[in-house]
Amino acid sequence: MPSPHRSTRVAADGITRVAADVDKLCRNIGQVIQGKSDVVRNAVICMLAQGHLLLEDVPGTGKTSLARALASSISLTWHRIQFTPDLLPSDVTGVSIYNQQNGAFEFKPGPVFANIVLADEINRASPKTQSALLEVMEEGTLSTDGVVHQLPRPFMVVATQNPIDMEGTYLLPEAQLDRFLMKLAVGYPSAEAESEILRTQKMGSTIDRLSPVLSEQDVRTMIEVIRTVEVAPALEHYIVSIAAATRTMSELRLGISPRGSLALLRAARAAAAVAARPYVTPEDIKDMAPIVLAHRVILQPDAELQGRTGAELVTRALQTVPVPRSVLA
Repeated sequence: MPSPHRSTRVAADGITRVAADVDKLCRNIGQVIQGKSDVVRNAVICMLAQGHLLLEDVPGTGKTSLARALASSISLTWHRIQFTPDLLPSDVTGVSIYNQQNGAFEFKPGPVFANIVLADEINRASPKTQSALLEVMEEGTLSTDGVVHQLPRPFMVVATQNPIDMEGTYLLPEAQLDRFLMKLAVGYPSAEAESEILRTQKMGSTIDRLSPVLSEQDVRTMIEVIRTVEVAPALEHYIVSIAAATRTMSELRLGISPRGSLALLRAARAAAAVAARPYVTPEDIKDMAPIVLAHRVILQPDAELQGRTGAELVTRALQTVPVPRSVLA
C-alpha cells in the first residue's frame, strides 16, 4: 500500500508538470499571438477546465488566429465551421444518408466531431443552427435518429463573434451563452507587440509554421491532474456567496446560476494548477470571476442605458463578499 507521503509527492509532481506543459504551450501560441500572454493563458485554462470559449472583439485583433494557434499547438483533431445565415444544423452535426446496399440509414458525422471546433462568427447563423451546439457543448454527445453519439475527448468549442457589425447577425440566446465557460476579448496589441507582428508575419502567417508541442494524452493527463486540486470548503462557500450576491442586485434581471458557480470552481482549479499549486486560493477565484461570470448575467434595461456592464457588476459582487480569512496564504 503506497504511503500518504508518496501519494502527495506524486500529486505535486503532476501539478509541476501541468505548469511546465502550459508554459510550453503558451510560448508556442505566443509565436502567433504576440503581447497577449494573459489572453493566451486564460484560453489554455479554459481548455484544461473542459470548458468552451467565446472570443468577442472587433475584426483583425486575432480571434481566429488564437483559436487556430491553440488547435495547431496540440496533436488534436480540429475543424473550422464558418457560420453564415444559410448554414443548416446538419451542416454542423452531420446527416443520415440512406444506404441502398444495406437498406438502412447511415449517420455521416459533421465537423462538430473533433477535439477542437472553431465556430467562426457564430452569431451570423440562425438560432436554429446555433441550437445545434447546445447538446454537444453541455453533454459532449449528439443525439440523432434515436442514437446517442459520443464526441471525442477532450472536446472544446472556440467561437468568435464581432460586437460591432450587427447587421445580419443573431444574438446568442442566454442558454447558449451560459454554456461558454469563458468570454474573452483579445484587444489591440501594444505598439511593441504590433511591431513584432509586422516583423514576424511580413512573409506570411506564422500559424502554418506552428508544430504541436503537446499530445492528446498530455492534455488528458493534465485534465486528470487538475481534478486533484484541492478546494477548501470555505472557498466553495465563497463561490456560492458571490453567485448569491449577483441574484439580489437591482441592476440585474438574472444573476449567476449554479452552472455558473460550477464553472467558476472548475476555472479556479485549472488556474491553480497552471500556477503550480495543488490548492485553490481566493485570488484564483477573483481572477477568474469576471471572465467566467460576466457573460452569464442579464442586465435590467435601465442598467444597460446607464452603461453598466456584466463585468462591472461581477466586480462589485466580489467587493461585497468577504474573503475567507482562514484560507489566505
